[in-house]
Amino acid sequence: MTQQTTDSGVLSPDAESFQRFHTEVLPDRIAAGTGSLAHDYLSGKGALAVRTPAGSWTYVPVDRSVQLVEGEDNADVVVSIDLEAWLGLVSDLDTAPGLLYTDRATVPLGDPLRFMGWEPGLRALFHGLPIFDPEAADLRDIDGLPLDPTRTFPFAQLEATTADAANFLRTAGYLCVSGVFSTDEVDVMLDDAEILANEARPGDMASWWGRDGNGTEVLTRVLRAASRPSLNALIDDQRVRQIIGIADEELIPSVDDHPESVDRVTVLWKRPGMTDGLGDLPWHRDCGMGGHANRCPSTVLTICLTDGSAEAGELRFLPGSHRGSFPFVDGKATEAPDGVGLPIGPGDVTLHYSDLMHASLPPTSSTGPHRISVLMGFAPTGPSHHLGGRHYNDALLTNQDGQVEHLGQRLLAEREVSRQSKDG
Repeated sequence: MTQQTTDSGVLSPDAESFQRFHTEVLPDRIAAGTGSLAHDYLSGKGALAVRTPAGSWTYVPVDRSVQLVEGEDNADVVVSIDLEAWLGLVSDLDTAPGLLYTDRATVPLGDPLRFMGWEPGLRALFHGLPIFDPEAADLRDIDGLPLDPTRTFPFAQLEATTADAANFLRTAGYLCVSGVFSTDEVDVMLDDAEILANEARPGDMASWWGRDGNGTEVLTRVLRAASRPSLNALIDDQRVRQIIGIADEELIPSVDDHPESVDRVTVLWKRPGMTDGLGDLPWHRDCGMGGHANRCPSTVLTICLTDGSAEAGELRFLPGSHRGSFPFVDGKATEAPDGVGLPIGPGDVTLHYSDLMHASLPPTSSTGPHRISVLMGFAPTGPSHHLGGRHYNDALLTNQDGQVEHLGQRLLAEREVSRQSKDG
């Protein structure tokens, strides 16, 4: 049985802990300021009830704070979860998307997207994590001057600029190092990527698939790239370790060394015209499927093998967002932030913290070449899943055909089916 230590003692997935959390633990946190921290973001989002086998509690944003009301009679949205999922949620180990993807959470009343929208407020309420405001972020370089969020660090000068680079990573939450790998080295990686693409099969539990506008299955990611010895060797490449060493934390590979390890080394392909799947990722954090409390601060290192421009399908970052919480939002939505895109090309490397908000936008060009990248994860500790699972991102691999659903599209479809059923 899972237990999580909190400032107020040990919570377990049982009825006693559920009640004590709402009558003692959470009221103390609200009194200490988490209610006011969450209120402005949650104001206007209605009241959310969490229903478990041990009962229900409703969170009501009111009077510049959040009021706790036992029951769910006045809730605008009701989320139904078991006690294990509740404990994960209040321990920052489970997330709204992760619970919804795996059907560990249902929304019997109201719009499931409102539960998604509540998540930053819940993290503020439960954990005291501030809501991140991109417009108010005051980011400074090592000299105290406004940070240039598009700055890149040439690898040839990295040793001399390590202090600047460390401050940039610490402050912005990401780092771009140019000219790390040669053209010949990139060509070898591209050859390996092609072999992996030819080996991948829908439903193999080691790849992501989507569909283009013609309904054709399209490969977007291979998770078992460590099966290629030269790609697996990148984990211990001296240049990679030098860049990883810039982080304040002592980081080791997130996944154990084994030829068939999933997510130790990953290759992704940007595809134009995607209509289904997660070839294009919304604004998200890499711990968005779960595990923040036991995995972060973790990092993702990305090696760009082709063009990394907007035409090729760029990666954009929200500078400083690892210091707070920000809602998941589609990168093309009107309310989405612009973020920062970097001028990266073949052989360039980016490093970002997993809890930094970032987006992988669709290519603006239909002809290519489109972005192909190699990804590797590094964390303070080795593999860890609070429920003993393989990887938190396995929440995405719930379909037998390997298709990775866009959660927002799925929830909208389910909401429409529910509406038609009620109307009928």
